[in-house]
Amino acid sequence: MPVFTHARDLIEMVPRTLIDGAEEIVRAAGQTGAHMHYCHVNSTSQRHIDRVLAVVGRAQAAGARVTTEAYPYGSGMTAIGAAFLAPERLGERGLIPSSLTYAPTRERVATAARLRELREADPGGLAIIELLREDDPADRTILMRSLTFPGSVIASDAMPVTWAGPPADPLAWPLPRTAITHPRTAGTFSRALRLLTREKGLGLARALSKCSLEPAQLLEDRVPAMRHKGRLRAGSDADVVVFRPGGITDCASYADSTRPSAGIRHVLVNGTFVVRDGQLVPGARPGRPVRAEPR
Repeated sequence: MPVFTHARDLIEMVPRTLIDGAEEIVRAAGQTGAHMHYCHVNSTSQRHIDRVLAVVGRAQAAGARVTTEAYPYGSGMTAIGAAFLAPERLGERGLIPSSLTYAPTRERVATAARLRELREADPGGLAIIELLREDDPADRTILMRSLTFPGSVIASDAMPVTWAGPPADPLAWPLPRTAITHPRTAGTFSRALRLLTREKGLGLARALSKCSLEPAQLLEDRVPAMRHKGRLRAGSDADVVVFRPGGITDCASYADSTRPSAGIRHVLVNGTFVVRDGQLVPGARPGRPVRAEPR
């Protein structure tokens, strides 16, 4: 059974940690035979990604069952009350209070005192954490290494929505700008395809595999239904997305986090159009197909 693990702190970040987070995961796999899955290796490793991926790669070469995932963004998101976001611990990850944006108000946290106030008043409130600068070529290169690591799959780590105003219909699409989340919730796979194919030069089939087939294969030994997902063939129950390879791109941003992606022409769920000619089919709801006449 795959074990999906958030790594303990890395030794570079917290020298006093009981065991290095990357070493712990691969040792568990090597010593027990367990299938250990290293969750979002990009955000947990940050600028130590080369060392972490080398640890994982050595374990894989030795026959240990270790898999990884990454999402194509430099910022993460979690509850502002998380232990590692305490003002006195921010320096472990090279962060300062202004590295955090409090999602409910889009407030960039100005001081340690303000951070303490928010953690006390709303410890479960979500915050965007700037871990790598996406506009910095060196940081962008680090991020791409986690996406292109052999065997690494693309995973969104999608987040719930925080409402900046009165909640709207949760089944409306697209959601209004008052619905705040991390842009990975809406844009992960279109962004991954854009970065991998047009920036990194990966073949389209390979990039699609990292987003669809390989995640299904990661689960299929223990979840038999996954043997029919992530691939187009007779008997599969794959949903179908038709897009322009040179035009598909994410549109969600940190300022407008629920914007749908562009370049998608059609979406079929269980053989039924929910998006047709770039437009939502009248009456369609997210995840709820409607009956439509076939072409």
